[in-house]
Amino acid sequence: MHITTETFGSVLVVHTPDDLTEETSRHFASSLEEHLQQGRSSIVLQMDRSELFDSIGLTALLDLQDQARHLGGTVKISGLADPGRKIFEVTRLDQRFDLFESVIDAVASFR
Repeated sequence: MHITTETFGSVLVVHTPDDLTEETSRHFASSLEEHLQQGRSSIVLQMDRSELFDSIGLTALLDLQDQARHLGGTVKISGLADPGRKIFEVTRLDQRFDLFESVIDAVASFR
């Protein structure tokens, strides 16, 4: 599994895997570790392809948010569609993350 990233100014855009589960979360987190170590803490997760989450995947998102905030940044989410949006609502993660329809809006919100 390859995690694709793009940089727009100081914002890192990360294309999340189709499934964010126990099997993929470790690789997802480790692939972002290098970016965090380089001080890239303004992050947009492009989740338009992500459809399946388990508790470990959701915990990985919260851990990433905590790490980014510790560095003075934050994590924002774009493109989250059903059923992912419903999962975020039920678990109240929609209150922990700023959600955007498009990656353009999410990146622009950092300005």
